[in-house]
Amino acid sequence: MITDTVRPARVEEVNVGDTVVRRYIGEFWTAKQRGASTLHEVSYRACFKPQLPRFFIDRLTAEGDSVYDPFGGRGTTIIEATLAGRRGISNDVNPLSEIFASPRLHIPGLSDIEKRLREIPLDKTKTADIDLSMFYHAETLGEIVSLKEYLQERRATGKEDDLDGWIRMVATTRLTGHSPGFFSVYTLPPNQAVSRDSQKKINTKRNQVPGYKDVKGLILKKSRQLIRGIAPSEFEHIARYGKHGVFLNQDARHTARISDNAIALTVTSPPFLDIVQYPADNWLRCWFNAIDAEEVSKKITMARTVEQWADVMAGVFKELYRITRAGGWVAFEVGEVRKGSIRLDEVVVPLGIDAGFTLFGILINDQEFTKTANIWGVSNNTGGTNTNRIVLFTKEGER
Repeated sequence: MITDTVRPARVEEVNVGDTVVRRYIGEFWTAKQRGASTLHEVSYRACFKPQLPRFFIDRLTAEGDSVYDPFGGRGTTIIEATLAGRRGISNDVNPLSEIFASPRLHIPGLSDIEKRLREIPLDKTKTADIDLSMFYHAETLGEIVSLKEYLQERRATGKEDDLDGWIRMVATTRLTGHSPGFFSVYTLPPNQAVSRDSQKKINTKRNQVPGYKDVKGLILKKSRQLIRGIAPSEFEHIARYGKHGVFLNQDARHTARISDNAIALTVTSPPFLDIVQYPADNWLRCWFNAIDAEEVSKKITMARTVEQWADVMAGVFKELYRITRAGGWVAFEVGEVRKGSIRLDEVVVPLGIDAGFTLFGILINDQEFTKTANIWGVSNNTGGTNTNRIVLFTKEGER
């Protein structure tokens, strides 16, 4: 039970409308990103640390239970749930989400990855259908285009297997970044892709030109990094529960494939108003995977007002109530946005209650921010998304 394990630094009561809400404030999980499995080390904008879902998975579920995330992103919740021996379900209207997450539930052997890479023909002379010379050396781009075409052909003919899926996932995460481990010349951190014009400016400012990168070598190197830290017990859980992982590409308000009363725990972090431009960040990844970024952008909810955002989330909560089993839980992570002037946790409280849930309270995880967080304007808890604020609900009744 959550009340037996939460050890807050302090507890305070606040009024949210007519509801008296308990806020539990403390450092409930480590701020150290490296404390998590290496399997999570894929780059994706606006994702929470694996320690967050694990905190709730360990306390509120048992092995074999179903854990859900309606806004799956890079797959942090479903990956962590599987590593813990749970059955994961992940939903996201962005098809890149499944590309990032599903292969990590079906991990191939390194020797098999190496063998498949040797078999894939790469032509250094190939050219892309758009100008990407500001990111890549001509020969590197030829290899990327060759790999793109190979993966497209495998998918189109129904031949794509777990090895291809893994290679697709790793290659997608290596397209651009700020270290030698990426295919591109130096650019911004790899959780977004800058525009071509912006990259030209970066190149001019840094006086840099793209050098050749060995695409196959970098894919194999990253594969080793992802797999190396997986514990034997986690491999066992992946082998047993990974095959049960479910990926949906639907509006989170309408997930008919999930049965009534099926979910023991939902852990999620929804889009925060219009702060993060998901389609713009992923344009290059969409190109590589032959995804229409404009079509994806039409499906993604980017509400610009609190009222619009609350209206969408009200529908999400009604659906969560339908699929949550009696005695089940919802951990809904939001943050302080717009320099703390909007506290979405206080917006969420009545939404969950109106849907039928019982409020446990709000957990606020205080933490020190990383260098990457500072890049996005988060510094000294005064800007950006300042803290993990998790509104915790339960669905009353006997299982």
